[in-house]
Amino acid sequence: MKTYTDQGKKDTRSGFGDGMTELGRTNPRVVALCADLVGSLKIETFIEEHPERFVQVGIAEANMMGIAAGLTIGGYIPFTSTFANFSTGRVYDQIRQCIAYSDKNVKICASHAGLTLGEDGATHQILEDIGLMKMLPGMTVINPCDYNQTKAATLAVAEHHGPVYLRFGRPKVANFTPVDQKFEIGKAVLLQPGTDVTIVATGHLVWEALQAAESLHAQGVSAEVINIHTIKPLDEAAILASVSKTGCLVSCEEHNVLGGLGESVSRTLAGHHPAPQEFVAVNDSFGESGTPEELLDKYGLNNNAIEKAVFKVLKRKG
Repeated sequence: MKTYTDQGKKDTRSGFGDGMTELGRTNPRVVALCADLVGSLKIETFIEEHPERFVQVGIAEANMMGIAAGLTIGGYIPFTSTFANFSTGRVYDQIRQCIAYSDKNVKICASHAGLTLGEDGATHQILEDIGLMKMLPGMTVINPCDYNQTKAATLAVAEHHGPVYLRFGRPKVANFTPVDQKFEIGKAVLLQPGTDVTIVATGHLVWEALQAAESLHAQGVSAEVINIHTIKPLDEAAILASVSKTGCLVSCEEHNVLGGLGESVSRTLAGHHPAPQEFVAVNDSFGESGTPEELLDKYGLNNNAIEKAVFKVLKRKG
């Protein structure tokens, strides 16, 4: 069994910030926009080095999306940045009409996603953003798992033409993927081979899935773990290849069970290879205030919850 080591906990938003710093130095077409949250999005260095390529919009997120759409007409690659709640729910109409409908090359970069925003509570947490974004025609949806992968994803989306939703978080989490990884949009990453059950995970729950797989291995269960960093376009081939071998699947995400990764996987299985599936996700509710660890435990989004889901789906497989 392959062993993964935490290289030192880092927040994924810092991966975005360091990716922006590198893009600022290497791609003169990249511009940054922010809705009064520069420190939270970690883009201070980009602004210091390239003040002429930064627009501070203030608390006017809808206006930010319109400005970003306009900048693409001049050949720029705009990266908008604010909390995930304000990047999607507050400005859905502007994203749909100004960006997605006309296939504008805007990168919508969203921090503080999911429950792990923590103590700020339900009004700032968002658990439906993946669903909102993946339903927009032409929108690419990316949810990396750690600092290294978030930095790599930030660099990759600058090279991709078309609207992108890039989702990341606030808390410091395990940083375990290679520092020099090649990030391929739409290409899942097989982290752990297995034969009994497939675990597909995205974002912060990828590390939890690896911890669950380690515990399951000690109990005689061979779990295959796949990192789905790109939710749309979904790597259906990787999922189907795995499930054709294991015969069952558990999907894991820090998102509402409705509209997220799990439902995209279910559609894939229903159309090509029907198999038992269990969902590790928030069960159609809002969040609340608490530490990230407390919330992940209460809402069943950690390695223990994944392990329970695996034993449940194995019983269904028979």
